[in-house]
Amino acid sequence: MEIKACIFDLDGVLCDTAKYHYLAWKRLAGELGFSFTEAQNERLKGVSRMDSLEILLEIGHVKCTQKAKEEMAEKKNRWYVEYINKMDQSELLPGVLDFLEECRENGLRTALGSVSKNAGVILERLKLQDYLDAVVDGSQVSQAKPDPEVFLKGTKRLGTDPSACVVFEDAAAGIEAARRAGMKSVGIGDPGILCQADYVIPGFEKFHAEMLDQWF
Repeated sequence: MEIKACIFDLDGVLCDTAKYHYLAWKRLAGELGFSFTEAQNERLKGVSRMDSLEILLEIGHVKCTQKAKEEMAEKKNRWYVEYINKMDQSELLPGVLDFLEECRENGLRTALGSVSKNAGVILERLKLQDYLDAVVDGSQVSQAKPDPEVFLKGTKRLGTDPSACVVFEDAAAGIEAARRAGMKSVGIGDPGILCQADYVIPGFEKFHAEMLDQWF
């Protein structure tokens, strides 16, 4: 089937907000009296906010009540939102804007498929709203990837068949979600980690919309 739509994950695909998550967790750790390194932060990637907090507390040997944990998670998120509110379009990953413009020129529908509840703020800061026909974020789904819910909702909003969609993802769980949704997938990043994707590219710098027709 001809490719008619592209669905994009947000962090690691269109921009890199992982550094802001790290800064917020590091700040919380400092407040709790221990250090938190970038190497330790690798354990938090792709993990929910509350599970990330549990890992952080384990690293710092901190025990506390459930209420205290919820307050800490909320504080961390407030800091994270402070950071992303200072983002601008310069933080788009290389080649992203050109590729989104090519999608428009080639008649491809576009959507965001992210479980981030802060996706709206980030899209506004990056000025990407006009490049996307639909946005599905964490406030609209109940299941995290690898569940395909976020992508299936995206295709429904776009009015396209899942088999006519290509998902762009940087995480193995996202590639698996695309597979379960019956969609094609292009991994952004490490081929070893994204080995289940149909194709893997290092980024959008040398990737063009017309290549999708050649590949799929």
